Amino acid sequence: MTEYKRIYDILSKIYDKHRSKYPENASDSEQMCLMWSTDDPPDVLEDTEPLQDIEEAFDIYLNDDDAYALYDMDLAEAAKRLLEIQQET
Repeated sequence: MTEYKRIYDILSKIYDKHRSKYPENASDSEQMCLMWSTDDPPDVLEDTEPLQDIEEAFDIYLNDDDAYALYDMDLAEAAKRLLEIQQET
């Protein structure tokens, strides 16, 4: 299994966990923003449970720029970016 695939699989589980909390997000487009309510999106991503789970799972810290970039990505793009972040540390 490649490192990208491993990251994608872990991220996908986190995504499914959080997306399932919001009935309005039942349609699965694999957009990372679906881990938060789309009816009432957060004003600030920092310290939200989805980001905390991602940071813990990958032993990384996501700054505001990375958090907002991930929010606008799909799962595949986000997995690639998380791989890059891990390689930078």
